[in-house]
Amino acid sequence: MSVISIANQFVGPGHPPFVIAELSGNHNQKKSLAMAMIKSAAECGVNAIKLQTYTADSMTLDVDSADFMIKDKDSLWHGESLHSLYEKAATPYEWHEDLFRYAKSLGLIAFSSPFDNEAVDFLDELGVPCFKIASFELTDLPLIAHAASKGKPLIMSTGMASLAEIEMAVSSANKAGCSDIILLKCTSTYPAEPVNTNLNTIQNMRSTFGYQVGLSDHTKGIGAAVASVALGATVIEKHFVLDRLAGGVDAAFSLEPNELKSLVEESYRAWQSLGEVRYGGSVSETKSKQYRRSIYVANNIKAGEMLSDSNLRIVRPAHGLAPKHWSQVLGKKAKTDLAVGHALSWQDVE
Repeated sequence: MSVISIANQFVGPGHPPFVIAELSGNHNQKKSLAMAMIKSAAECGVNAIKLQTYTADSMTLDVDSADFMIKDKDSLWHGESLHSLYEKAATPYEWHEDLFRYAKSLGLIAFSSPFDNEAVDFLDELGVPCFKIASFELTDLPLIAHAASKGKPLIMSTGMASLAEIEMAVSSANKAGCSDIILLKCTSTYPAEPVNTNLNTIQNMRSTFGYQVGLSDHTKGIGAAVASVALGATVIEKHFVLDRLAGGVDAAFSLEPNELKSLVEESYRAWQSLGEVRYGGSVSETKSKQYRRSIYVANNIKAGEMLSDSNLRIVRPAHGLAPKHWSQVLGKKAKTDLAVGHALSWQDVE
């Protein structure tokens, strides 16, 4: 796996997790709310914010037939038509430049998920540093090829894709000239349950395709995302909302600011804790070794007296002979008088 540069920030092995706050449609069609979300995300310490670039008409048809209705009773959006849902969730094109500029002013990387070729061109003209392909679009090979042709890194959520479908998506990107690819393990249910998240796929996906793998996480909370770091996830994407109770199309599985801040902090701690394969303690543990056990005089001993378990004990600290010498010491005689609390050494033994 190679390290990838996104807007001059390195992403990949040897670097902290790259955390993305997905605004999605949680701005509720209010630009001021979108701005406030970006400001809050920056305060939480994320690396990037992401938008979604589409219109209801570019996503689907304005038709009320059964094919275009959300019929799954377990869905957050049961009973809605696809067109009306995307109308509510869309981020107006005319906001993008201002939102991107504001994010950059706060030190954030800003990019988006395009859902058609026109959106790719629009985002490219705005100078986004990378593109994100949503999980439901992973089988839209013409879209992937067009985004890949722009010469920028490509982040692709795999969702319910099979190995063959991921291979076709990667191949399409490669043929269009893109080799800077990051795949995201993703469970395309909203919200997703931890039991269906299957984080162990991250390692298999990385070894199978040879690219960095991260997590686009739709579970509630931060547990799955933090755990993914231990499995080598280099990117974490989570949906974000200022207040779940205030609503938003994705609010039910989005993180509030205090949770997002915790995600940034804990994923960084998880990454730091990975370290390297090491036995024998670290440099920082050197002083602690004195609190191991060793052999001490437990009762006053006269010169020539036999050393036994009645006048010696194995206790903390470790300034005396190591416990491994216990059987060698017992039955020997003391060279000199030894007082209680004396750390036994070979010089004390005849």
